[in-house]
Amino acid sequence: MSGDHAALICDPVDPALARVLSASGVSVDSEPEITAERLAERIGEYEIVVVRSRTRLTRGLIGAASRCRIIARVGVGLDNIDAAAAAERGIRVMNAAEAATTAVAELVLGLMLGMARQIPLADRGTRGGGWPKGALRGTELKGKYLGIVGLGNIGRRLGRLARGLNMNIIGHDVVPIDQQFSRDVGLVKADLDTLLRSSDYVSLHVPLLDSTRHMIDAGRLSLMKPTARIINTSRGGVIDEDALYDAVKGGRLAGAALDVYEKEPPAGTRLAELDGVIMTPHVGAMTAEAQALAATVIAEKIIQAIRGPPAPPAPDT
Repeated sequence: MSGDHAALICDPVDPALARVLSASGVSVDSEPEITAERLAERIGEYEIVVVRSRTRLTRGLIGAASRCRIIARVGVGLDNIDAAAAAERGIRVMNAAEAATTAVAELVLGLMLGMARQIPLADRGTRGGGWPKGALRGTELKGKYLGIVGLGNIGRRLGRLARGLNMNIIGHDVVPIDQQFSRDVGLVKADLDTLLRSSDYVSLHVPLLDSTRHMIDAGRLSLMKPTARIINTSRGGVIDEDALYDAVKGGRLAGAALDVYEKEPPAGTRLAELDGVIMTPHVGAMTAEAQALAATVIAEKIIQAIRGPPAPPAPDT
């Protein structure tokens, strides 16, 4: 690989990314706190632009990226990249969706346990000088029904973890579900409404599309048991947060755990008023292992894209 490839890293990422790219002959500049204004001035200098979740690559910025061949996100989604604008300019867009599989699945499991045993309330009450033992009678996950909406890498990993806790797994997806996974966990397939009616916990693992925006609205929340809880670590817009607030506030739903929100950060959201809601700041992929893996995966994808497909074998002579 020639050494004339230049990459700009726009967000804080694991050092493995710059290390692997540099070792392969890529000139790397890192400006993890770069502003949109400065990025607009500099983006035209680079063939490769790397972001995580902080930097938004708008149509205007992509239009200024005159040399850009590759936009890479060290993460799962592409919400902060105008992929259509990139496609119009022939820019390849890539991410590291596979890197966060275990991290997100384990967070979901932690949030489920937190709700089942009311861990946040126990912590706050004890730290405040109280002893709320009598008021905190929890429930067990064993034997409960977990509905997983979206059975990609993360959904399947969650299913295997939950099955290890002797939970029963119900699954829904708009694409065919992996048959080996279904057999391994004893999956019961269901349409979305049946899954919502039947589950004690519902975990969402779908992209944010026109078809999934507010997929969980007031009508769908009304299908759930009043003892049920919902977890969202996918994209905030999948749940109508006003409808969720009304359902938990009105006692029609036992609780919710959210790592993603319609607006991030969710300043002023009414959901923060509710003891039945656990809120985390979009940390699904924020483990040391996942960040290092994502950086390495993206670096390898960038290198492969620059090198291009392998040359065909020479003909026999």
